[in-house]
Amino acid sequence: MNTRIIGSLQEDLAISYLEENGFEILEHNFNCKIGEIDVIAKKNNVIRFIEIKYRKGKVAGGAFYAINNKKLIKISKIAEFYIMIHNLKDSMFSIDTLIIENDNITYLENVYGGM
Repeated sequence: MNTRIIGSLQEDLAISYLEENGFEILEHNFNCKIGEIDVIAKKNNVIRFIEIKYRKGKVAGGAFYAINNKKLIKISKIAEFYIMIHNLKDSMFSIDTLIIENDNITYLENVYGGM
């Protein structure tokens, strides 16, 4: 199976996990000129910009280490754009990540405090 199909299947798994845990999915694969955010969801009145990372194993430190500061800054800029175009400046926000490794899902809140 090619990596695009595997990635799509893992994103579907992630979205199912989020929905089962009370998240309202607002956007999936939100794209703009700056880039893409995997999932934008809402839970407990917080809008969450979620990066999904999948790894078959702990190659190069695992999936968490694939989210570097450069990536987080880019997500932050996309989030700011989304907030602006949807007039959400009075809302609460968080940049989160959902990691899938070896069939285990880990959800980490507020991985980037730069917003």
